[in-house]
Amino acid sequence: MSKIEVDTIDKQSGSTVTVGGPGTNLVLGTSGQSVTLGCGATQSGFGRTGTVNWQTASIKTSTFTAASGEGYFCNTAGGSFEVDLPAGSAGAIVSIQDYNNTFDSNALTVDPNGTEKINGGDAGATISLSTEGQGVTFVYIDATVGWRSVQDNDFSTAGSNYIVASGGTQTTSGDFKVHTFTSTGPFNISAAGSPTNAVVEYLVQAGGGGGGGSSPGAGGMGGGGAGGFRLFTTAPGSNSPLNAPAALPVSAQNYSITVGAAGANGPGGSGGIGGSGGVSTFSSITSAGGGSGGQSGTSPPPGGPSNFGNGIAGGSGGGGSYRNPGTNAVGGTGNTPPVSPSQGQPGGQAGGAYAPEYPASGGGGAGAAGGPGQPGNAGDGGVGSFIADPFIGPTAPSFGTPGPTGSTRYFAGGGGGGGSNGAAGAGGGGAGGGTGGAGTTNTGGGGGGGGFAAGGSGGSGIVIIRYKFQN
Repeated sequence: MSKIEVDTIDKQSGSTVTVGGPGTNLVLGTSGQSVTLGCGATQSGFGRTGTVNWQTASIKTSTFTAASGEGYFCNTAGGSFEVDLPAGSAGAIVSIQDYNNTFDSNALTVDPNGTEKINGGDAGATISLSTEGQGVTFVYIDATVGWRSVQDNDFSTAGSNYIVASGGTQTTSGDFKVHTFTSTGPFNISAAGSPTNAVVEYLVQAGGGGGGGSSPGAGGMGGGGAGGFRLFTTAPGSNSPLNAPAALPVSAQNYSITVGAAGANGPGGSGGIGGSGGVSTFSSITSAGGGSGGQSGTSPPPGGPSNFGNGIAGGSGGGGSYRNPGTNAVGGTGNTPPVSPSQGQPGGQAGGAYAPEYPASGGGGAGAAGGPGQPGNAGDGGVGSFIADPFIGPTAPSFGTPGPTGSTRYFAGGGGGGGSNGAAGAGGGGAGGGTGGAGTTNTGGGGGGGGFAAGGSGGSGIVIIRYKFQN
């Protein structure tokens, strides 16, 4: 047997180099070697490898006939059209892919040649590709099955366009996703989206302060202040005066969400001040816990503070309590520490020696200061602030308290003063009275002040995050 060994074969003239001829067997290379085509060269006659050559230079926008061995990107943004499959032969292969996620708006029709079948269906029957981002590969088997779809995938996720995140309870509200945290937990952003979309809306509501408890004969106790209320949203109807001026930028990372705990109630019996609410945080947004109602009594306890009876500062301040000999204890300062827009308002001033109720003042709310104690009337809790239902989404009725008008939900209401039933502030505050009422869970409402009995605990906070995930 003869053998020819060369380093390179190149044509000298014409357009074709022919190696071998009819009736001959030609072996290129030996075991362990590879045969390489030069840069820019093409091959024919070697058969397919089960893949297609994607025709990226020709995006299809109107009806066309496919060729075996080719893949096509089909753009139906301008309207639906049809792809006609070639005449089937065993092993023929065609792939089709939605070009820019428009098949759900304008479907692509796939039409077999003549009476051939698709997936063993009726002779000549077409199929419609109507799923956003859909891609399908067809291989012709035989006359019984016809063209078989061997791969069908949905590639609709537009990787870098929108935020992709997990954590909390997830719902959808129109083009927005909503993550609601009623307890502390992680918020994981795996993709931050384009620069325009890498922002989130938020409600960061801290825990409300507890209402003070009063010993028998010691008079009314101040209502607890609401937890700090911090908000930004573009949701229709959310025209809260506390809405921040801009959305919050985010990046792909894990965020630790903290949901503030409820402030403890002031005990009855010997009486006592309530506990301040817990802080809520998300990224750079921190909302301060509500201040508790002041401590009531006939005189400061041994070694007690000079501000005995005054409400405690916080996101919203606690209400002032009755103190003997009837000097007016003041409410705690709200918006402490200060942020803009304000996260809350101050508590009210106590009413003085108005027997027999000795009324105390209400705790501050996000939207208004706590009411002062007056003869025969304890101060009402300050009204909270609100967001529109679309911000929360379909679970809106589960959170906050109903607004007085429209589809809004209120948060951060102050607790009513003790001694003569100060009313609860809208937004989850507890009513004051003999025994103070508790703030509503996940509203950040302040607890009601006690009158000769225990106060009410505050309401725990909540964190809600909202962002756009589609057009």
